[in-house]
Amino acid sequence: MAALPSIRGIREMQAWSDHARREGKRIVLVPTMGFLHEGHLSLVREAGKHGDCRVVSIFANPAQFAPSEDFDSYPRDLERDVRLLTEERVDLLFNPAAEDIYPAGYQTYVDVEEVSRPLCGAHRPGHFRGVATVVLKLFNIVRPHVALFGLKDYQQVRVIRRMTEDLNVDVDIIECPTVREPDGVAMSSRNRYLGPAEREAARCLQSALGKAEALVRGGETAARRIREVVVDEISRQPLARLEYADLCDPRELHPVEEVDGPTLLALCAWVGNARLIDNRILGDDEP
Repeated sequence: MAALPSIRGIREMQAWSDHARREGKRIVLVPTMGFLHEGHLSLVREAGKHGDCRVVSIFANPAQFAPSEDFDSYPRDLERDVRLLTEERVDLLFNPAAEDIYPAGYQTYVDVEEVSRPLCGAHRPGHFRGVATVVLKLFNIVRPHVALFGLKDYQQVRVIRRMTEDLNVDVDIIECPTVREPDGVAMSSRNRYLGPAEREAARCLQSALGKAEALVRGGETAARRIREVVVDEISRQPLARLEYADLCDPRELHPVEEVDGPTLLALCAWVGNARLIDNRILGDDEP
């Protein structure tokens, strides 16, 4: 099998993309922070349906981690990632260095105000500023026609969509479903932090989402009541510590009091040292 082509330099990446565009090729970007799992690979496979050249970026973005968070310990295994992407026959890996993305004296950031504030934004100040900044930089460097993002990180997708709309960024955003383990736990690089008992405990998030969906399908519309059931379900798991459980408008992420149409239920809980997020659109025909 041929070696995976890869680029580290920013100007080299831009030149590659300019050449592909001149040849009429449609570039599809899958941005990642590495330590790839089946969720990432599902995006890579879906990317083949939307263009001619699949580019995967691997960049653990320091700007979206607070000093107290797990940037230094965040899982990394570039050799394994390259092997997986080679098997998927990706056209190019873009793996820039942090000092090239954020050179000395760097001071420009993108702040998507309203949609960044609730949910994870309320608990990780500055996180989405880092996300929006690095994604816009990747768009300017890779110059894709299309970019794919997974809906496990629902708020991230909303932030990126709002940024592209507000700044007139000419990139089509494709949203892809959450990929789950056989027991329903959403795939995440941070699942690696879970020991066997914690891995079992992590199932409480999916269980809570399922109970909420059953309530709504049974006719319950009060967000307060639905949240009570969700909180109770996660509280029953002694290894889990709930950070938030909020029902929101799925576009602007404003809190709602009644479920009178598709409504986002977003969860975050700590299980051991792993901060896990999950979500579901309640009241949708295809939950």
